Amino acid sequence: MSEIEIQLKKGVLGLCVLALLSRGDSYAYEIASRMADAVDMGEGTIYPLMRRMQSEGLVATYLEESPSGPSRKYYRITATGHARLAEQTAEWRGFTAAVDAMIDAAASAPETADTAAQLQEGEPSHEA
Repeated sequence: MSEIEIQLKKGVLGLCVLALLSRGDSYAYEIASRMADAVDMGEGTIYPLMRRMQSEGLVATYLEESPSGPSRKYYRITATGHARLAEQTAEWRGFTAAVDAMIDAAASAPETADTAAQLQEGEPSHEA
């Protein structure tokens, strides 16, 4: 896994959990399983994240009987969590739009032989 992928995941795990919980209550193992499928997050990451989110008032918990064992701790998103989800969603969309625009501009810019040679030699390009 690349360093950029690791850092991006760290930055958006909370956003992803809030997005999942906005669709319905869930327990930690189920959240971890869904996150593992979507963004390759390890199960050990979810429990500290859920504790932090609970301490920040983003999620609340309740116990529910389980047909296959002990009661499960379910998480539900709070009003504060919904507000944070809206804020982070707007920030994420703005960020990804800006990055996409930069990538698209770079991909569509004609590269001349001089530009390629300058970049290979480590010289800054002064073209706009």
